[in-house]
Amino acid sequence: MSTLMAFDTSYLYFRAFFGVPSTFRAPDGRPVNAVRGTLDFIGRLIGQYRPDLIACAWDDDWRPGWRVELVPTYKAHRVVEVEGTEQESVDDDLSIQVPLIRACLSALGIPVVGVADHEADDVLASMARQHEGPGLVVTGDRDLFQLVDDDTSVVYVARGVAKHELVTPAVLAAKYRVAPERYVDFAVLRGDPSDGLPGVKGIGEKSAASLVGTYPSLESMVEAAATASSGMSPSMRSKLLADVDYLVRAREVVTCVDSLGLPPLRRTPVDDDAVSVLTSELGLGGSMTRLAQLLA
Repeated sequence: MSTLMAFDTSYLYFRAFFGVPSTFRAPDGRPVNAVRGTLDFIGRLIGQYRPDLIACAWDDDWRPGWRVELVPTYKAHRVVEVEGTEQESVDDDLSIQVPLIRACLSALGIPVVGVADHEADDVLASMARQHEGPGLVVTGDRDLFQLVDDDTSVVYVARGVAKHELVTPAVLAAKYRVAPERYVDFAVLRGDPSDGLPGVKGIGEKSAASLVGTYPSLESMVEAAATASSGMSPSMRSKLLADVDYLVRAREVVTCVDSLGLPPLRRTPVDDDAVSVLTSELGLGGSMTRLAQLLA
């Protein structure tokens, strides 16, 4: 069976922008550190894992309205208003590189997939669930641990591509004491400030893991919290009952949509002329050509 490697593209280019020196510039002075870093990251992982299929997931909507309606604080701290419209706060030196990254991926023949009203996380979930065979999801977002199963592993790059961790069901059990199918409940309880999800006040990772290990669902936790004779401590009962509605809404926000209609994940041949032009115009050194050789 074929192995799919699917990349969380925006995570990679944000990490590249902040991790690769800004001194990398095109001959005309444009910054290209995110471009070079993203290509190097993808090349390194393809070279290590040698997948049969590759695809880059794209954020067609980084903050879908339907998620914001459920939890208004969702990613709210990243919002800026530009000419009366809400946009993601992104450094100008990164903004100008995003279309360049897309042009490079196109020249390399790598499929770039986005879906209206959905985030890259949803695209990655749909790729993983709909692929028949092993899957590797490359990201630094812990929420995507919910995709881990016997066929799908997360290549977790939060500490860097060179120091990445391959997250499997066994790793989740050892590190968080949580089964993959319960990771969403764990994440909802714990919260994630980076996404504007507060979690349940007073519940951290250890308490969240304990609750998930004790109760089969969020509903059963709430039922126990509402029952004085359940054996749950009064303190925990109070914490869970403080905002029951939040638990339901946050679960829908955190759960990745895995049923999106996606195009076939077929690579097109590397456009050698475009690779040569982009390498020269952007001063990409060997970043582009090394990846082109891997894909040839």
